[in-house]
Amino acid sequence: AMDRSVVRGLEYYTGPVFEAELLAEIPNEDGQIVRFGSVGGGGRYDGLVSRFRGEPVPATGFSIGVSRLMTALKNLGKLDISDVIAPVVVLVMDKDTESLGRYQKMVAELRAAGIRSEMYLGGAGMKAQLKYAERRGSPVAIIQGGDERSRGELQIKDLIEGARMSAEITDNAEWRAARPAQVTVAESELVAEVKKILAAQAADRAKGGA
Repeated sequence: AMDRSVVRGLEYYTGPVFEAELLAEIPNEDGQIVRFGSVGGGGRYDGLVSRFRGEPVPATGFSIGVSRLMTALKNLGKLDISDVIAPVVVLVMDKDTESLGRYQKMVAELRAAGIRSEMYLGGAGMKAQLKYAERRGSPVAIIQGGDERSRGELQIKDLIEGARMSAEITDNAEWRAARPAQVTVAESELVAEVKKILAAQAADRAKGGA
């Protein structure tokens, strides 16, 4: 339906604009019916591209409110993410072009093997990157600094096992005897070792749900 009261980005929209709204009655986490409103929008902006190219370029575009849409679908019971495993995170220890290429290659190898993965984007240090991976619920982090790279190795950190050990083990002797939450392997063993860790985590989840 046309609504002449809809306004978007007066600085660069030059023609018709549109909004996509969810009209269904959708409960929130507390069971209350809420209006999610717009989950997408866009329009015509002939002048936007010309700001960067210096020549007129007709253009139309739109964006989607992904988090809002996913929340709505989840609350409607149309989005089951219970079995979705968060991506493996490849940490960025060195930011030179060669190193970044190596990290991207690791991500590509993991994805080619059917393992969700991503390279950390940002300028934070290792500790902050690991915190990011933990917040993401990532099962594994890949770490390769200069020393590991010179030896053709990398470290694979089992974040799930590491968190469990940290929460449950208080005695140093018990900690040393437990299954290691971090291993160092040859670069060529990346995919195989990650698969092994993911399989062990899946087995632990199955035992926990039994």
